[in-house]
Amino acid sequence: MKKVLLLDCVGLVPDMIGADTPRLAALARGGHLQALEGVFPAVTCTAQSAMLTGRHAREHGIVGNGWYFRDLAEVGFWKQSNHLVLGDKLWHEARRRDPRFTVCNMFWWYNMYADVDWSLTPRPLYFADGRKLPGIYGRPLDFRRHFEREFEPFPLFNFWGPAADIRSSRWIVQATIEALRRVDATLTLCYVPHLDYDLQRHGPDGVEARRALRELDDCVAPLIDAALDSAREVVVVSEYGIGAVRGDVAINRALRAAGFLETVPQLDRENLDPGASRAFAVADHQVAHVYVADPKDLPALRRLLEGLEGVDRVLDREAQAALGLDHPRSGELVAVAAPDRWFSYYFWDDDRRAPDYARTVDIHRKPGYDPVELFLDPDLVLPAARIAWKVLRKKLGFRMLMDLIPFRPDLVKGSHGRLEASPGQGPILIGSSAPRTAPGSLRDLRALVLDLIFGG
Repeated sequence: MKKVLLLDCVGLVPDMIGADTPRLAALARGGHLQALEGVFPAVTCTAQSAMLTGRHAREHGIVGNGWYFRDLAEVGFWKQSNHLVLGDKLWHEARRRDPRFTVCNMFWWYNMYADVDWSLTPRPLYFADGRKLPGIYGRPLDFRRHFEREFEPFPLFNFWGPAADIRSSRWIVQATIEALRRVDATLTLCYVPHLDYDLQRHGPDGVEARRALRELDDCVAPLIDAALDSAREVVVVSEYGIGAVRGDVAINRALRAAGFLETVPQLDRENLDPGASRAFAVADHQVAHVYVADPKDLPALRRLLEGLEGVDRVLDREAQAALGLDHPRSGELVAVAAPDRWFSYYFWDDDRRAPDYARTVDIHRKPGYDPVELFLDPDLVLPAARIAWKVLRKKLGFRMLMDLIPFRPDLVKGSHGRLEASPGQGPILIGSSAPRTAPGSLRDLRALVLDLIFGG
């Protein structure tokens, strides 16, 4: 068996490889570079599941980064249990071919409870008094504890939120280098999220994007070198490209105004009531699953959604099937934003009545993805002092709300979720050697990696 490093650099596209990426460009010159067809929706959880199963969402079931759990009448985002991903994964087929095969999963999503040999993933510690501290989850336990002893704590607040930056990706890369040395798995998976941050903040063009690209290349260079030095094949992939956007589509506000969406009052605030709503949307970047309680409402809803400025098209079940998205977890309708727009989750009409989590970084409580979490409220006076005061209150044991996020969707300059119009702006494949058969799409990555490991 040949050993392989599968490195997922989110947001990297073929058109980016050049002067700003000397190490990745050198890897491509010595091996192979090509564009890949993406999967729909072009979001992290769906794309990673497609790569590991070789299947469409209709089979693996991951229809987005979150969806409506109908039996619970709740929206759930960024769940971590691998049991949600249906069907065989890459490692199941590899073990059938050779029981000696081993796999180490470093920070790919749906990592918890995956039947891999070693794993590590972010897992904050949540306390009853409202505190949230950085932490990691990993199996076996001694594998996780090694990193807790030998490494600085995982920089959770640099992994997502206004402070998200290269530090979290560096931690992941250094931990993966240590895993290569410590467990020497046949297949090592590594997820590096860095490009996602500034490309969503500032868009894919301009000095900020180029700086982030240089930081990424510098970050992954020692991991690529360590893998090659240990006689591994290196496969670099990405999940999607990020396009420039100029504003949001407040799809839930439109559904509320038309009488389809219900909220529930809570003191002086309100929250989404999905179980009581005739229809509501789970916004996920440039895609929104619209869940409809009564099929009789479908024609009216379709007309409403198609008439919204910034909506490119609306997919019924037949159109979803053509894209491999016809799974029971999908919405009865799926709205796709125009190339320069994205869907916000906002469902309230009055910002004073927004739920308390709306101005915080809270990826699990919000019933939709919120890229505005990457920004501090620009209207805050002395934000550094305000943050320090809140952190001090937390450390002293007082309850407090870290309400630092603005209601400013116009700040977001990059998004994804649509299938890319240009191959140069979509997912990438860079290999340390040329494949015997070039893959066509992300779903072909599973077969490619198995071919590298077992030689066909």
